[in-house]
Amino acid sequence: MDETQAAAQLDSFQTRGVAVVFGASGGIGSALYRALLDAGRFDHVVAFSRSSIPPIDLLDEASLERAATFVASKGEIRLVIDATGFLHDENQGPEKSLQQIDAAKMARAFALNAIGPALIMKHVLPLMPRTGKSVFATLSARVASIGDNRLGGWYSYRASKAALNQLVRTAAVELKRRSPDAICVALHPGTVATGLSAPFSKDGLEIQTAEGSAARLLDVIDGLNPTQTGGFFDHLGVTIAW
Repeated sequence: MDETQAAAQLDSFQTRGVAVVFGASGGIGSALYRALLDAGRFDHVVAFSRSSIPPIDLLDEASLERAATFVASKGEIRLVIDATGFLHDENQGPEKSLQQIDAAKMARAFALNAIGPALIMKHVLPLMPRTGKSVFATLSARVASIGDNRLGGWYSYRASKAALNQLVRTAAVELKRRSPDAICVALHPGTVATGLSAPFSKDGLEIQTAEGSAARLLDVIDGLNPTQTGGFFDHLGVTIAW
């Protein structure tokens, strides 16, 4: 799948409302934002990043609350995609051994990969409609799977994304009580040609374009139903082991 992928249909959303992408400045986030605009299914498509208006910062809860309020002012929130995530930067990267674990760096990974998305859920999920299909999807990673972990390493990233999966699962239970038609899931976008994954891509891996990954993820979202809330799926819609 590549940039020639047809625009997502998103026909399962019977009410137009608002779609929003958190982390829209990243490779996958920006591709998701463009794909949602091209789909023309929603009345408004909102993009949030550190440079958006209003801006967001995963380490600043007040900014996330302001963003949620801003989206709600545009109409019914029907689709929220959290495309934020942290793997490496110039100050830290994934650990190869236990000896490389650093408490402060691990705490930072949890703050960005688990706590930040949890705060997005805290402020967005209560604003989603009580009836009709609505979806909250956050980008997790296959390496977060405990059952599928055969290589080890990457302690902070694996553990923080695994924590995110548990937060999604728990939030889905609470959300279902309020909004039975709502869906809250974690999605694995595949290995995508972005700055996040580039240093760690290996020969033999299927590398996708950001546009191809976005199209697949939106197709998965379109096909989700309320019985699948709380699940963990890859970009083909296949369930990933916890």
